[in-house]
Amino acid sequence: MRLRHRAGTGLSFDNLGEVTALARGQWPADAPVGEHWSVTRALPRLLALLDEVDLKATFFVEGLNAELYPDALRAIDAAGHEVAFHGWRHEPWGDLEPARERELFEHGLDRLGALGLRPVGFRPPGGELNAATIPLLRELGFTYCSPAGETVEERDGIAILPFRWELVDAWYYLPGFDGPSSPAALREAVFDALDAGGYVTLLFHPFLTEPEERLDVLREVLERARDARPMRDLV
Repeated sequence: MRLRHRAGTGLSFDNLGEVTALARGQWPADAPVGEHWSVTRALPRLLALLDEVDLKATFFVEGLNAELYPDALRAIDAAGHEVAFHGWRHEPWGDLEPARERELFEHGLDRLGALGLRPVGFRPPGGELNAATIPLLRELGFTYCSPAGETVEERDGIAILPFRWELVDAWYYLPGFDGPSSPAALREAVFDALDAGGYVTLLFHPFLTEPEERLDVLREVLERARDARPMRDLV
């Protein structure tokens, strides 16, 4: 995306599969990998919904998914959506040392590249960048990143397209966040942001689209965003 697009809405989805649980040691040792319901069940429903409402989205995926779910990533790309980078195994990005950050970028790009995918967008897991992130993004050929923040801007040739936590579904659906636990509250917050103008990043997670009430709210939000203001690709 170019910074001339200071109004509009960027639609994005974060995370796939069991990658975060694997990184945190929360995945049972005897459980299979590569069969997570967020990919086998939720992702096809999301792709069908996006086709139904005639919208394109950016999917920020962890690089390990290139090994666990290559066909799913190819399906996202084939449907006309963007595949962007979200770390290798959802590492807390703000805590990384520069050498480790470079290693994770290069490894992820290599594995995604083997599928014919070349991300130009990056969203740091946890929302925080390092001092070295922007120069590294520029060196590696990225054009934008989407950290937590308030201001659309450009830093050293990299477009900054921030997200706000109160417009993230996890804010309302997961323990440990401050939002009220209600799909209706998410809908209200998004509608208010869309009505306020300016650039808005919407951020959803495939694994948070069930039960059905949540998917219904997502459909309402997408229809409202589509009809109320221009949708912008993140690139």
